[in-house]
Amino acid sequence: MMLPSPDSSVASLQPHPEPLNCTRSQLSLSPAIPDPKQHWASSSEALLSFHPLVAMALIPCKQREKASDWLLVRMVAWQPSRACLVTTNTKKKKKKNNPHTANHLAVGGRNSRRKVTQWDEHDNRTRLAERIDSVNRWKETLDKCLTDTDTEIDALAKMKEAAECALQAKNLPLDVAIECLTLRESRRATDVVKDPVEDELHKEVEVIDGAKRDLQQKVSEAFEQLCLLQEARQQLNFDHRGKMEALEIDRVCSSLNVNSPNISFKVNPTRVPVGSTTPQQWDQFSQYNADRAEAEMKASTELREAIALTIAQTNNELEAQRVATEFALRKRIREFEKAYDELKWQEKNTLEEIAEMEEDIRRLEEDLRKKMWDLKLAHTRLETRTYRPNMELCRDQVQYGLTDEVHQLEGTIAALKQKLAQSQDALDALYKHLYRIQTDTSYKANSLMLDNKCMDSRRKLTVPAEKFVPEVDTFNRTTNRTLSPLKSRQLELA
Repeated sequence: MMLPSPDSSVASLQPHPEPLNCTRSQLSLSPAIPDPKQHWASSSEALLSFHPLVAMALIPCKQREKASDWLLVRMVAWQPSRACLVTTNTKKKKKKNNPHTANHLAVGGRNSRRKVTQWDEHDNRTRLAERIDSVNRWKETLDKCLTDTDTEIDALAKMKEAAECALQAKNLPLDVAIECLTLRESRRATDVVKDPVEDELHKEVEVIDGAKRDLQQKVSEAFEQLCLLQEARQQLNFDHRGKMEALEIDRVCSSLNVNSPNISFKVNPTRVPVGSTTPQQWDQFSQYNADRAEAEMKASTELREAIALTIAQTNNELEAQRVATEFALRKRIREFEKAYDELKWQEKNTLEEIAEMEEDIRRLEEDLRKKMWDLKLAHTRLETRTYRPNMELCRDQVQYGLTDEVHQLEGTIAALKQKLAQSQDALDALYKHLYRIQTDTSYKANSLMLDNKCMDSRRKLTVPAEKFVPEVDTFNRTTNRTLSPLKSRQLELA
């Protein structure tokens, strides 16, 4: 801001034949600007005729602070100077009574007041421009905060949706694990044991439950953080709308001038409206909203990272447990297959032993039957020879030979019967052993079928649902086989 020269200031105090209509641009200074105190001190004689406050009003607004020290001194010196000016004013009374002189004095006063009004209006317009710039800067800051907040809300909503999908995806492994445990409850007799497969299945259920709890907690935290972000966004939006309305009002005020058609007198325009705030409170309010939004966005970013970590960690834990469970299940299936093959081999050998034992028993029975015929023959001969008459009833060699034969046949028959009884007992033992083998084989076959069914069910965890085809039927538990064309045709006709 350029100060007016002392000559122009003094000239404005002197009578002029015509009104002074200079503008602010015409009140320019010379290239060398003197010190304000010295500058205004050089025109002190001209300003002594006025009250210091009037002299202050004659100084441009931007230079009032620089000339304030000088004016304070002049305020103190004004009273003595006034006494000195009494004589001069008395001498000029006659001149004041001159109408021509009074007219020129009135014109000089109007010009000085007009300048004060122009400078005040210019200062207020400058303040409005600065205020508009300040509000606009905050509006741009709030715009950026709103954009960042919307972006963070979208990112957190997507991460929350991913956590919900991961949580829902844990239902399938849990259902499969429970299905496997339920299937294995159908094991019978000696196969109902707490084996490593059952331990791994129970552990898998615990891992899935823990993963679901962690994911559910993260989903709840994401929901709460979304609420906080929405609340911060609403506060930012409220502040942003206020800034927009204030900008519109200040721009309207800045565009007004004395020629505007919509200006008028207002009732008590200098009143302080209810709810007015200080510039510090206004700045602190917007700063608090921006800081709160930044803090919530930072917390949201950390939560998104925690959710992503939880999803990855739960997936890794579940995958590791799935591998461990299927390894134990395959190992158990291999053990069942080995035991089943061993039992089938024993069953085959037992059946062969039974066949041999039955053949031995058949031979023993045949021999025993022959010995019985021989014994009958010996008995018949002895009994028939008892009918010999008189002296012919002699105990001859034939009699002794037949008697020895009978005793020998009776001993042989007794030995054969004992051997036959032992063979029968051995055959019964073989049949009992065969029954145990066949029962155990059926148990092993049932357990093997159940574990194969579990293994087939667990294929759902690695094969997409649209491509999954069960290898074991759920109802009859038989392997799905391709029917022959004849049977397929019969089913179609049925």
